[in-house]
Amino acid sequence: MKGSVDEGLCMGHGMCAALAPGVYEVSELGTNEMGDFEVPPGAEAAALRGARACPERAIVLDENENVSVA
Repeated sequence: MKGSVDEGLCMGHGMCAALAPGVYEVSELGTNEMGDFEVPPGAEAAALRGARACPERAIVLDENENVSVA
């Protein structure tokens, strides 16, 4: 699964990294500056939870793969 972070939208809440620390990385200020990235195999559900927790919707994931969120 591929993802992208719009660094201009990220306000540094850090919710993505709090819910999916193996997927998302944030700076010391809490902002996600990953740009385009690949979700590690097996971490798709966590990636979706982290992306959906972003108040600014700064994270976009290619959800064309059938992944269920547990």
